[in-house]
Amino acid sequence: MRNGAGKRVGDDLYVHLEFVDDLADSSQRAIIRNALQRLDDGGRALANVAKINTRSQRVSLLAYPEFDDEPFPALALSWSPGRSGNSEPVLRSYVESLNPPILHRKELLVSDRHPARERWCAMTSQAEALGLFDDPLSIGFRMNWERHIAAKGYQLLGGQLAPLGNAIDDVDGRANRVGQCVQRHLTALGRSALSAPVQTLLRLGLLSREMSFFDYGCGRGDDLSTLSGEGFAAQGWDPHYAPNRPLSTAEVVNVGFVINVIEDPAERVDVLHRAFSLAQRVMSVAVMLYGPENAGKPFGDGFMTSRGTFQKYFQQAELKDYLEQALHQEAILVGPGMALVFKDKDWEQRYLAGRYRRRDVTERLLAVRPRPPKPVREQPVREIAAPRTPEPPHPLLTELWRATLDLGRYPEEAEIDRLPELIDVFGSLGRAIRKMVRSFDGAMLAKAQAARADDLLLYFAIQQFSKRPRYRQLEVRLQRDVKAFFGDYASAQAAGMELLTRAADGDALLTACREAVTSGLGWLDADKLQLHVSLVERLPIVLRAFVSCGLLVYGDLGKVDLVKVHCGSGKLTLMQFENFDAQPLPLMTRRIKVNVRRADYDLFVYGAEYPKPPLYLKGRYMHEEMAHYEEQEAFDRALEEAGVLGSAEHGPTYEQLEKSLARRRLEVKGFSLRRSTTIPSLDEACGATLSYRSFIECGETQARLRLPNTPLNPESYNALYDLAVKLLDPIVEYFGAIRLTYGFCSPGLGAHIKRRVAPDLDQHAAHELNRRGQPLCERGGAACDFIVDDENMEEVADWIVENLPFDRLYYYGKDRPIHLSYSPTELGEAIELRAGPSGRLVPRRYKSAGTPK
Repeated sequence: MRNGAGKRVGDDLYVHLEFVDDLADSSQRAIIRNALQRLDDGGRALANVAKINTRSQRVSLLAYPEFDDEPFPALALSWSPGRSGNSEPVLRSYVESLNPPILHRKELLVSDRHPARERWCAMTSQAEALGLFDDPLSIGFRMNWERHIAAKGYQLLGGQLAPLGNAIDDVDGRANRVGQCVQRHLTALGRSALSAPVQTLLRLGLLSREMSFFDYGCGRGDDLSTLSGEGFAAQGWDPHYAPNRPLSTAEVVNVGFVINVIEDPAERVDVLHRAFSLAQRVMSVAVMLYGPENAGKPFGDGFMTSRGTFQKYFQQAELKDYLEQALHQEAILVGPGMALVFKDKDWEQRYLAGRYRRRDVTERLLAVRPRPPKPVREQPVREIAAPRTPEPPHPLLTELWRATLDLGRYPEEAEIDRLPELIDVFGSLGRAIRKMVRSFDGAMLAKAQAARADDLLLYFAIQQFSKRPRYRQLEVRLQRDVKAFFGDYASAQAAGMELLTRAADGDALLTACREAVTSGLGWLDADKLQLHVSLVERLPIVLRAFVSCGLLVYGDLGKVDLVKVHCGSGKLTLMQFENFDAQPLPLMTRRIKVNVRRADYDLFVYGAEYPKPPLYLKGRYMHEEMAHYEEQEAFDRALEEAGVLGSAEHGPTYEQLEKSLARRRLEVKGFSLRRSTTIPSLDEACGATLSYRSFIECGETQARLRLPNTPLNPESYNALYDLAVKLLDPIVEYFGAIRLTYGFCSPGLGAHIKRRVAPDLDQHAAHELNRRGQPLCERGGAACDFIVDDENMEEVADWIVENLPFDRLYYYGKDRPIHLSYSPTELGEAIELRAGPSGRLVPRRYKSAGTPK
């Protein structure tokens, strides 16, 4: 590499495209140029950085628009190789991402000819001095980086690192507002203490402290105790545990797992009618579904269990039909065995419209930082007056702007909370809107309008499956939306029907899947898109419609972690895992395969008859804005590089994985794949051709004295494994069997070897410690002496120097063993030792040794 152009991160080499000619490796230069030719003209105009993997020679082309102007520029676009060598490059856009990858140490990507390189080096030196690079696994994305800088008491201001003031808006707060708002109220309520129906009501926003709640068939009252303790107005009744409590009306009534334990079919219907009569707005009903664990003796239309209780099991579609026949009201499935029946039809429309609405649009739009204007270059140095800072918009206009973005249109008077104050300040709503338009970014409103139009389109598409209300029966806000976005009700319904038609088209779905992947929403394998459930509402509208159709059959995504869209077969797979967020390899517990076209689904449960399969490469299905994304990506890369995943479609079982990792001296710890901390059996394989015993019982002195020679430090075994895999296995593969003449040397064995040994230098002691707890050899790694019988050892030494990443090699002669060591430093230092006139061995640089590796 000439003039220092190129930044090495693991096996990846980054270089600015203007300095590709400075790469020393001509093959890498050719590969990058060939990759550039595969881009269209627009891509070639935007790409400015190449990333080439030095092992696989895989090239990605990257676009950092602010490379010259920002100290840590953000990635906007990347083009990666397709699945086959001749396929189109895969485009990934980070333009809309709030947490795009960023580039550090950018001065390394250019040569010392670049005029700004010295200034960029100064910025890197300042960041190093502040300790910003101490934890490299957690700083690769913008939000993580800014949070890290803030933790050190600094901020990025005007392209410089400046001390952090008290008035700075914290990055953590913005991340929470955008990505974590959905789950906070559930955590605050201690969701493990609440039943599934009550959790669902809370998550869907149908139960709050401002609403009255009645639990019909409350049992021992656990839900009531928890809700009341959290400040909810909760009451209940139960024929056994609380028969003397009054039956009270409430806005929300829950009938959780009640009708399925009633053996009299007529009484079941009576219970539903009685409970529904108490509901002022909505009633939730939960029942037991048929499943592989159901057992009992047939009794009536259900089963009598071994405990003498009755259970009536339902199919999902059967529950909907049963409720609608019993109550003559539409039932809405919201989860496995759970449905809602609304009494307040305005509430129902508001819920349904909200169900198909993206919740984060306004916050994401407000969180996106405007791109700063580019500085004018080469201006003459002169005193100029500081530019006037524009006055911030009036707080009332800011509130009006937020309401406008939320609606996707200009609000009407009835939709503004502080209308009298607004009119008092600006004279009228119209004047306030005109002032607002001049004060804020119109492009932001256009995006909000497009997002809201999609939400409404989805609502009217799904409305095709239920009894459609007349226009005058629509909730008032929906009427305004219809007029603003579609013109009239008939056009809204026609647009919804057209969306359903597209959602049934496999080609349209596949095109949308490719668009989703470009925005970082999931992983596309052939015609199947798989992604985290939190990303579903950000999918292109045709995919959202397809998923929503599947949920009409199954219910809700409440406990689902991953979603898979099968474009060709028209199926939707929903997957649940143990501790998905907290584990790098979560185990699957349930898989639901919904046949959208047949309106049916199959349930698969793991853990009893079938082992729970681990989810590999979880980062593929996440987004860079999600918690633990960067750690997951690093873990996935390490797992792939370890070569333990195999070629099977779903990867090895967890037990197989642990065994495979153990053979490679690796183990999983949190989100890290680290070196093993255990001591293996001496007869376990150490690489492809040797065992650990091979290194321990190979020397003449050890064989003669039979001294204990076992490593005590797990790191020594790791070093012996690296020596075997990195060096000895390739030698055996090329030359044939080798014979070890000297391997590991413990302090006890070393005390009996007097000639030509230097335990503090020769690496035969690996990572063992002396009595003071200090390393016997500071160099680390491990070493051995070996010979290939019937081979010229000079030819063996030449081949090693040219082909292997060794640390140190000592050559003693054509028929003498070679000393060879490996450590992560890979110095590539080759020394020839020949007897001088006095008989002492004289070291000199080995004849074929080039630049140390």
